[in-house]
Amino acid sequence: MRNFGIALLPLMLAACSKPEQQASADTSAVTADTTGSASQSTPAQGTMAFAITSSAFAPNGSIPTKYTCEGDQTSPPVEWTGAPGGTKSLALIVEDPDVPDPAKPQRTYVHWVVYNIPGSATGIPENASKSGLPAGAIQGNNDSKKQMYGGPCPPIGRHRYFFKLSALDTDLTFTAPPLKGDLEKAMQGHVLGSAELIGTYEKAKK
Repeated sequence: MRNFGIALLPLMLAACSKPEQQASADTSAVTADTTGSASQSTPAQGTMAFAITSSAFAPNGSIPTKYTCEGDQTSPPVEWTGAPGGTKSLALIVEDPDVPDPAKPQRTYVHWVVYNIPGSATGIPENASKSGLPAGAIQGNNDSKKQMYGGPCPPIGRHRYFFKLSALDTDLTFTAPPLKGDLEKAMQGHVLGSAELIGTYEKAKK
């Protein structure tokens, strides 16, 4: 009997130690998974998304009348954050892709073209098209062949107006005021990042 008890002792010790070892291994696995998950969900420090907004209207919101052809044709204020590192200048294009009818759009109408906005700028104030852009910024031609802001003036229904901002690694030079197409061609290979704001407008019913 004494020999039988001695023979069983190693088996009992092995049985007791196995769950403890397994629990230790499982705990290590959980810790590794938790650490991995945390590292993947943590964004890089010091980064901010490039975004454009306006204090005059909310994203996808209605543009106030004062900024349209039914108002004073005042250019709205726009602000931006998170311009990419190395931004030398910025370019802004405002366009309506719903001409003439949002239900059957046939063309895009360009309302405003601005380029060589200083890379250090964080916005364009209200009425800057008439009263003065940030130093160095230049207005190109809109589709009315005018170097100015032309406010929304939709002939049919509610149109969308895209404020497209591009961060560039260079300044741009033109021999004549550029149209949208000229600007986009010159920007090729120089775009560091883009941001977009959409506003809408429908003429008052009469």
